[in-house]
Amino acid sequence: MQQQVAHVALVVRDYDEALHFYTQQLGFRLVADTPLADGKRWVLVAPPGAGGGSALLLAQADGPEQLRYVGNQTGGRVFLFLTTDDFWRDYHRLLAQGVQFQETPREEVYATVAVFADLYGNLWDLLQPKLMPTA
Repeated sequence: MQQQVAHVALVVRDYDEALHFYTQQLGFRLVADTPLADGKRWVLVAPPGAGGGSALLLAQADGPEQLRYVGNQTGGRVFLFLTTDDFWRDYHRLLAQGVQFQETPREEVYATVAVFADLYGNLWDLLQPKLMPTA
């Protein structure tokens, strides 16, 4: 059996403002933007170099109940983890694009890491994993 998580839905206030942030500020690529019924869209974005078909589904809030969760889908915890092969390159590029980091970068046993917020306040880890010794 072979399985994978293909997409993660992120509730957003507006498709176009979310698309702008993810493609222009984070540098993600647009994978799909397909119109659906009732003004909805199937909008997928993925970081550069992402393989395996995994992508972030930008899902515009449908009504006040869903709108309440925009920016707080995980109760204030880090929600998504963006790995990189060059932490400092991407950290400085994101800073230059106006991405708001919540802390200074730190070295952990598992990675170089810093938390940033997306345009709605969802928290992300930017991290470069360290090679872990095998047992």
